Amino acid sequence: MLDSIVPDGVQVVAATQDVSLDTLWPGEWERVSAEPAARQGEYATVRDCARTAVGALGVAPGPILADSRGAPVWPDGIIGAMTHCRGYRAAAAARRGWLRSIGIDAEPAAALPERVLERISSKREQAWIAMLARKDASIPWDRILFSMKESMYKAWYPVATTGLGFHDVDLHLHDDGTCGVHVLVDQPDSLQPLTWQARWAVEDDLLATVVWLQQHPLHGGRW
Repeated sequence: MLDSIVPDGVQVVAATQDVSLDTLWPGEWERVSAEPAARQGEYATVRDCARTAVGALGVAPGPILADSRGAPVWPDGIIGAMTHCRGYRAAAAARRGWLRSIGIDAEPAAALPERVLERISSKREQAWIAMLARKDASIPWDRILFSMKESMYKAWYPVATTGLGFHDVDLHLHDDGTCGVHVLVDQPDSLQPLTWQARWAVEDDLLATVVWLQQHPLHGGRW
C-alpha cells in the first residue's frame, strides 16, 4: 500500500508478522529490553524492514538506533521513516538528494474515537472533513487527517529539529489521494526553497499516509 504512494526513489518494505528478536542488533535490544513482548516484536520487525529498505539502496546493514526523542537515526546520506500499527509494520528509505525528508504512517481504516478530531484539528479542517464525509462516508477522513499529521511530524522533525504540534500545520485533504500542506509556524531558512508534498491511500482495513519534503528542480544541486 505505501509503495503505491511514496515518491520515486523511495524503497518501502512492509511486514504483517513479527520477526524473531534475534534480528535486533546491539544497541537496539537495549532500547526495548524492558518493554512488553508485543512492543519488542514490533520494534524488531520495523527495524528489520528498515534494514532491508536501506540494503536495497546499497548500504551495508547495521543497527538503526534512536535519538533522545525516539526518532530513528539513519545511515549517512539516507533519509527514512518507520510506522507500525496492529498487524502492519513498514519502513521507507531513500538516498538524500532531491528528497530532503520523508514521513510515513499507517493506521486502521476506522473512524477516530469520539472527540479526538476536535483535539487534533482546526475548525477549518473539521469543516473540510465534514464536507468530504458527505461526499463519501465510506472513507475514514478523520483518521486520514490524524495519520497525515503523524507523517508530517516524522518528516518535519529531522530537518527542523524541533517539535511540531497538531495545530502547527493546516492540512487540506483531497479525494484524489493528495493533500495540501500549510505549515503555520516559522520554518528554518534552509527549508524555504523546498516544497511539502503528501499522499494517502486506503486498502481493505488499513490506511497509509506519506509526507515528504522535496527540492524544487529549478533550484538544482543536491543536499
